[in-house]
Amino acid sequence: MKRILAAAAVASLAGLAACSTAAPAPGGSTSSSAPGTTTSAAPQVPSSGTSDAAAGAQASGAKAACELFKSLYADLQAAGNDANAFEDVYRDAADAEDTVSGNLSGLFASIGVLALDYSSEVETGEPVDQASKDLVRDAVFANSGTCTAAGVTLRL
Repeated sequence: MKRILAAAAVASLAGLAACSTAAPAPGGSTSSSAPGTTTSAAPQVPSSGTSDAAAGAQASGAKAACELFKSLYADLQAAGNDANAFEDVYRDAADAEDTVSGNLSGLFASIGVLALDYSSEVETGEPVDQASKDLVRDAVFANSGTCTAAGVTLRL
């Protein structure tokens, strides 16, 4: 059952990664130009202070999410051989995943899968899948720019 859940999480994270890399960079041109022609994107100028406030709110949300991930990762490392502690990390990650959007949700989905695998390892003796560890690594790399911009450094 846990393997199926892990496979579903891997597929979800792969879908998130595919969507995130397909988005054009902000302020860039999205149309291709024919040879010999040039296109330029006009700089985006905010029309009022509301976009600055929205950007600030988004940054503070990213900062809180990144700090929460760091806290959950520390809890995961400190759980030792306590299956209940791993399951607490899983529940907290699932709750956090519901409060964020975009790539940030991948941080919490991946750590939740890893927490379930560690809990399973304690209960059954089967080692943690490398794929679960790779999920967390990939999610951290995918969100490192966002978290660093928010003033939080993610470390594994």
